[in-house]
Amino acid sequence: MVVGALRIVFFLADCHSLKGKRKVVRSMVDKVKAKFNVSIAEVDSNDKWQKIELGVAVIGNDRRYVDSCLNHVRDYLESLYLADIVHTETEVINL
Repeated sequence: MVVGALRIVFFLADCHSLKGKRKVVRSMVDKVKAKFNVSIAEVDSNDKWQKIELGVAVIGNDRRYVDSCLNHVRDYLESLYLADIVHTETEVINL
């Protein structure tokens, strides 16, 4: 079994409230869930209105598939242009 995790940190330059941030987060999460078979959630910085931290998890039996899936999710989130990516961190573990 192969477990992959991706942590992405975004910066929202034009957001000035938590309500605006929630709208962007909900849009990102819903679009990724509709397009990919992954788990995704906001994992940190819940009270900071210009910072979004999303966690994505994938489980499979092939390391290349898991790594490829995480890369596609990252590229897709970047292509949405809803926020600027500040940092990404990927880890793939064989169990």
